[in-house]
Amino acid sequence: MKIKEMSKERKKYLNKLKLDRFLVLLTQILILVGFLAIWEALANAKIIDSFITSQPSRIFKTFLNLASNDLLKHMQVTVYETLIGFGLGTILGVGIAIILWWSKFLAKVSEPFLVVLNSLPKVALGPIIIIWVGSGTPAIIVMAIAISLIVTILEMLNGYLKTDKEIIKMAKTFNCTKLQLLTKIVIPANVGTFINSLKVNIGLSLVGVISGEFLVSKAGLGYLIVYGGQVFKLDLVMTSVIILGIVAGIMYGAVLLIEKFIRK
Repeated sequence: MKIKEMSKERKKYLNKLKLDRFLVLLTQILILVGFLAIWEALANAKIIDSFITSQPSRIFKTFLNLASNDLLKHMQVTVYETLIGFGLGTILGVGIAIILWWSKFLAKVSEPFLVVLNSLPKVALGPIIIIWVGSGTPAIIVMAIAISLIVTILEMLNGYLKTDKEIIKMAKTFNCTKLQLLTKIVIPANVGTFINSLKVNIGLSLVGVISGEFLVSKAGLGYLIVYGGQVFKLDLVMTSVIILGIVAGIMYGAVLLIEKFIRK
């Protein structure tokens, strides 16, 4: 009898969760539709200047025009550069964090340099990066790495250093080697930190790519935004920004799928 009552309560709880998720999604959609409707109405009524702010109908027409031309090419360029920068930034960041965890001396020596580099606006390094690696895709990828690398190092190193001290002490009493500490305790204990780092990195890598495309590019969503601004095509700028937001959302969703796979 108790099992049946628990089963009913469980179903009621799950139904409530589904209803809550549906209401949240519905509210989000209504807010978005309402915002677009008000934006369109204000532009049509000449209350706001559609040349400066554009309007949904003009953005939609621009999107159709881009879709029939080179939109896919520009999206592919930005996504490719972001994924390369994201992958290299994550791998290098985790690797350097492990090296600094391994050597406390190196960690202490590098700490002030990491803090300064983290606070330094990476866009200021753009001209230097272009001179060092050349213009085009290499410079954009290096910009993406420069923005995400230091954050990854600091976040992962902080996680490694804050691993439960009691567990580490206990492992050392059993003559656990440093490599065993790293692979059996420290890294597994920081899976959550690694996943959070991935979530932050995908956004930072995209920021780095767009910053690089602002400075030097012949294709990509950042190039479309800069070009639209230069020729005063605000419809193109707004459309590119919206597409960029959609791409960012899809990438973040992919990271969430990776998180589910890792946690399993």
